[in-house]
Amino acid sequence: MSETAGITDTDSQPASLEGRCACGGVRFHLTSAPMVVHCCHCRFCQRMSGSAFGFNALIERERVEVSGDLAPVAVDTPSFHPHGQVWHRCPTCQVPLWSEHPLLGPSIALVRIGAMDGARRLKPDLHCFTATRFPWVAIPDDVPAFEGSYDPRDVWSEEVQTRLAAVAG
Repeated sequence: MSETAGITDTDSQPASLEGRCACGGVRFHLTSAPMVVHCCHCRFCQRMSGSAFGFNALIERERVEVSGDLAPVAVDTPSFHPHGQVWHRCPTCQVPLWSEHPLLGPSIALVRIGAMDGARRLKPDLHCFTATRFPWVAIPDDVPAFEGSYDPRDVWSEEVQTRLAAVAG
């Protein structure tokens, strides 16, 4: 996965790295391309998204610049991990903008692709927990897919691992 992970370029226009909540009170901008864009089909992501999967861009939290009239609020949320997850939501409309995964820590944001203006141009670099995917979700043959979790050291590029190591506690 390269510096432009998960972003497709159509009509010679780069994918937007801007995002916002439903009411527009919280706006954000990614200052670089995400490290990895992935689609998680685990039951937790299905429940939290209210949909068939969680679609996330993993990026250093310091590369998510918040603007707008409001700041997101951090909400501790139970999950299948003992320490739960922290979700950052608009304080007015409550739309989730990004979360912190307990295995990655607060220095990595899992930005919700659906909150991004250029969402339709972002595509998954990989799919995980496909054993619990909805049967009508088709995964392209050329995209790595894992029935459960995966070892990032075996999948993520050296560049991504270097970026991750730079912000790891």
